[in-house]
Amino acid sequence: MVIFGVALLGFCLLVGLILGQMLGVWMGLSANVGGIGIAMLMLIALSHQKWIKSHLDSGAAPGIEFWNAMYLPIVVAMAAKQNVVAALDGGWLALCAGLGAVLASFLLLPLLAGNKAEQIND
Repeated sequence: MVIFGVALLGFCLLVGLILGQMLGVWMGLSANVGGIGIAMLMLIALSHQKWIKSHLDSGAAPGIEFWNAMYLPIVVAMAAKQNVVAALDGGWLALCAGLGAVLASFLLLPLLAGNKAEQIND
C-alpha cells in the first residue's frame, strides 16, 4: 500500500518545512533554512523505526520503502536545478565556484575510492 508511504512522506515534508521556516526566522532570514533536508532525515529515521513498522501491516512496507528510496533523488535533482539557476543569475564568479567544486569532487573521487578499496581488501 503505497498510500502509507505517501502519508509518511507528507508528514515529514510538512514538519520539515515548518522547522526550516522557524529556523530561518530564528536566524533573521525570510527563507526556509534546510526544511527539505530536515524532512529527508526525518523520513529516513522514521522509516527505520520499529514502532512504525509494527503498527503498519506488511502491505505498507513497500510503499514506505519506495518513497524512502525516491525522495533523495528527487530532492537532489530539485536542489541541483535551483543551484544552476542561481549560479547563472549570480554571474561568472558563482558559475566558476560551482564548476570548481564539481571539478574538485571529481578529482578527489578516485583518491577516496582507492582508500576504500584498500580497506575492503585488508
